[in-house]
Amino acid sequence: MADSLRDQLLKSGIVKQVREAQRVGPPRGGKPRAGQARPAPSARDAAEIDLAKAYALRAQAEAAERRRAEQEAAERARLKRERKAKVQALLADRALNKPDAEHARHFEYGGKIRRVYADAEQFAAINRGELGIVQHNGRYLIVERAVAEAVHAVEPALLALLVDPNEAAGEDGMPADIVW
Repeated sequence: MADSLRDQLLKSGIVKQVREAQRVGPPRGGKPRAGQARPAPSARDAAEIDLAKAYALRAQAEAAERRRAEQEAAERARLKRERKAKVQALLADRALNKPDAEHARHFEYGGKIRRVYADAEQFAAINRGELGIVQHNGRYLIVERAVAEAVHAVEPALLALLVDPNEAAGEDGMPADIVW
């Protein structure tokens, strides 16, 4: 009822192929017996060798691609850390935000309406373009124009608002970027 594995292999013809290969000569890489010449590889053996080489080359190429991608990711991360450190140094003790400020200055940043609180003088200076707003560590900081431009030079995405002083005012006399 249940054939042994050997019987199943014999019926399938796999064992026959193995025996024929042993009759022809030693397995690939083996030493021929004394007085026996090494047989020439058959077309099937050559195809298997070519296939093995192709797989090896593909594995090497994939490994090289992975290493290259990892190196590029590490380089991007290093540059991002350097930019973050430069921005941190530029903004150190230069934020002009006041805790008792009562005027909300609204602006668009990242596709949403944001706000920062400023006193009356800062509010007017922001609208004239003398002060700018920079996003840093989840907060919006009011900084001088020169600092805002320096941050923009290092990391443009962090500049939240810097009004162009030469920009024409809207109908209400306020800069065109103000959102009510």
